[in-house]
Amino acid sequence: MTSVRTKATLTLAAARRIALAAQGFGRPHPIRAPDSGQIVRLVRRLGALQLDSVNVFMRAHYMPVFSRLGPYDRARLDRLAGHGDGAMDRRLVEYWAHEASLIPVELHPLLRWRMADVDREAWRTISRVARQQPDLVAETLQLVVDQGPIRARDTGAVPSEPRPGQMWNWHEGKVALEHLFFTGKIGAARRVNFERLYDTIERVLPGDVLDRPTPSPADAQRELIRIAARALGVAAEPDLGDYFRLPRAASKARVAELVAAGELIEVDVEGWSAPAYLWPDARRPRRIRARALLSPFDSLIWFRQRTERLFGFRYRIEIYTPAAKRIYGYYVLPFLLGEELVARVDLKSDRTHGALLVQGAFAEPGVDRVHVARELADELGLVAGWLGLDRVVVARRGDLAGALAPVARRGDLASARAAGVVGAAARGRGR
Repeated sequence: MTSVRTKATLTLAAARRIALAAQGFGRPHPIRAPDSGQIVRLVRRLGALQLDSVNVFMRAHYMPVFSRLGPYDRARLDRLAGHGDGAMDRRLVEYWAHEASLIPVELHPLLRWRMADVDREAWRTISRVARQQPDLVAETLQLVVDQGPIRARDTGAVPSEPRPGQMWNWHEGKVALEHLFFTGKIGAARRVNFERLYDTIERVLPGDVLDRPTPSPADAQRELIRIAARALGVAAEPDLGDYFRLPRAASKARVAELVAAGELIEVDVEGWSAPAYLWPDARRPRRIRARALLSPFDSLIWFRQRTERLFGFRYRIEIYTPAAKRIYGYYVLPFLLGEELVARVDLKSDRTHGALLVQGAFAEPGVDRVHVARELADELGLVAGWLGLDRVVVARRGDLAGALAPVARRGDLASARAAGVVGAAARGRGR
């Protein structure tokens, strides 16, 4: 008589702790500012840092490192990613992972299947330019070979007429560059003031990465699912597939294969309607003590369905929502305290006047607002100091603002001084 193996059941609280630990939360910040090795290890744990051009508070890719490691010198991350004008220590590279992202250089070959499938993976403007204007693409590639690294403006292509519904009015040269970037023929050599400079992929990636054999799409996707599973700890299949934006059919197939191989453990999570999958080596802490502001593009929360399922926290970024229809604000960061998302704040860096502006502060239902306000004030002071800002200014908007304003005024300078060494280096860069 054969025994039937029953699935383990995780409480929602246990699943949340596993997820937080897998994402690098719950450990004390390093005593000294993190070095390049610590930053790279974190990015390898996460798999990707999403890039975004909005700079009203700060560039999105800087914040997840701060949220987990505390104040660090952003110039280190710049050098690792090839950004800026100084000496480089490239261990990260840009590509389309979870949207535009910084990834460890060794992950680049795992995305060659995406480069080869441009017609299905890229948006239409990028996929069709090689069919409609092959000479333009060839001439643009030769320009990069001869003159790289180049900016988009260096192509000299005539701007195309804006089309209805286009988010950006990219000119034809920029579209050709983006096609070449997507297909892996060129890469981002560096960014200066967040503007991408393109060069041949041979001059961007280390030789040992370029020389690696190209895995089959299935093998590459399985490895991407493994990376996602390690980074998430416990997850439903859509969570795993979304991490590197795999096609849904591929995600389902690769998850099933890893379950069959014993590399993922199917479990039930309290309150989840879909099956969940546990990474076998995931830590299962009894308690998580975390305190962090989260970028809207942080990998802990970037898949909004998972955020709601895991934390009971409905979150939508309102950048593209008309001002009159916004509920919380333009650039809102959730606040993680302990094991819960307890508040959200609309932040803006006023670099001219040296102030971190809290344009709205909102508590989640049922939290102790006095306690949350004190902890949030300390975190705001710490991030202000890291950014080289001298004070925190709280507007009256939101149900947490009244409790936050007085403690933020008392605490911002002390917290800022705690981050002052890094903050002084960061002051005025405005990246």
